[in-house]
Amino acid sequence: MAADFWLSSHHKRWIVDRATARRAREQDRQILRYLGQDVIHLDYFAIYFANVITKLGKKLGLRQRVIATATVFFRRFYLKNSYCETDPFLVIAACCYVAAKAEESPVHIKTVISEARTLFSHMYNIKHFPTDNSKLAEMEFYLVDDLECDLTVFHPYRSLLALCKKESEEPIAVNDNEPGAFNTSSIMSGNALGLGIGADDGPRYWGTGEGKLELSAGALQTAWFIVNDTYRSDICLLYPPHLIAVAAIYLTFILHTPTRSIITPLLNSPSSSQIAPVTVSSTITTTKPIRRSTRHSTSSLTSAPLPTASQQQQDPITFLSELNISLPLIATISQEIISLYTLWERYKEDAHPEA
Repeated sequence: MAADFWLSSHHKRWIVDRATARRAREQDRQILRYLGQDVIHLDYFAIYFANVITKLGKKLGLRQRVIATATVFFRRFYLKNSYCETDPFLVIAACCYVAAKAEESPVHIKTVISEARTLFSHMYNIKHFPTDNSKLAEMEFYLVDDLECDLTVFHPYRSLLALCKKESEEPIAVNDNEPGAFNTSSIMSGNALGLGIGADDGPRYWGTGEGKLELSAGALQTAWFIVNDTYRSDICLLYPPHLIAVAAIYLTFILHTPTRSIITPLLNSPSSSQIAPVTVSSTITTTKPIRRSTRHSTSSLTSAPLPTASQQQQDPITFLSELNISLPLIATISQEIISLYTLWERYKEDAHPEA
C-alpha cells in the first residue's frame, strides 16, 4: 500500500480526464439511443449502482471506507467495460468482496453470495444471481485483472480530517461501522509520522492540531456526508481526493446554516478578497461578528508563543485562501457536486421488486 498519493497507482493511472470517462460509456449511449431512451439514464445508473453498493455493504457490515473503495473499484472496472455487456450486480458483489479484502476487513465469499442474493432478489427482483461460489470467485479474477492489480485507493476522508477538527473535544456519538459515519480514531494519527533524526522543518503543526480549521460537529458531519455523496458520480475518478475534501469543506460553508451564518460577514472583509473568484450563489442573511485567522507568519512564530485554539478564533475564508491548491479547480469540483445534487433531485428509484 503506497503511503504517498503522488507515487501511488491511484494518481499515476486512475485519475482520468472527462473525455476518457465519456468514451467508456459510448457503447451504452448507443444502446440507449437505439432504444429511444435519454442518455441521462447513464447518470442515473451511476447513482443507482452506488446506492446498491451501499446497501450491500451495510448488509455485510462494512465500514464506510470499505464501501467507498468498492464504489471506486466499480467505477474503475466500468472505465474498461460497458453496462450492457456485463452483469453489474455480479460486479457489485465482486467489488464489495475485493474491497473488503483490500481494506483488511475480509468477508467470507459464502456470506457475500448469501447476502447479495437475498438483497438483489427482494429489493431489485434479480432472480438469476448465482449461488455457486465459483462464479463470484471467477468474477473476482476478471475484476482484479481489469483493475491491473491496482487495489490502492485514497479517499477524501483522511484529507478532511487532516484539514479540520471539531470545535469540541468530545467525540460525536456516531458508529463508524455504519455506512456514512465517521470516526477519527480509525485514521492514523499524525504523531506517528516524524521527520527523522536531526531533521528540522520549523515549527511543527502535524499531529498537534495547530493550523487545522475548527468546525462544529454538525459542520464536520455535513462535510463528511458531502464526500459520501461524491461517490454517486465519476468525481472520484476525475479529481484527487484532497481536492474533493477541500470542495466538501467549501460547500459546507454554504450548505450548513450555522456555519454559513458565521461566514457571511467575512465575505465583504479584506481577508476574503483572495478567494473572490470562487463563489457559489446563495441567499444568506445573518449578523455575527467577524472572526480572526489562526494562521501566523514565520516572524511571529519566533517572536511570540503560539496562541492556542481556545485563545483566538479562526477565519475560514483565510484558511481556504492560504491552501496551496487551485481555487478555480475547487470551484469547478463544487459546481459538479451541486450539479450532482440537481440530478439527484430528479432521480427516482422505485424500490418495488417489480421495478
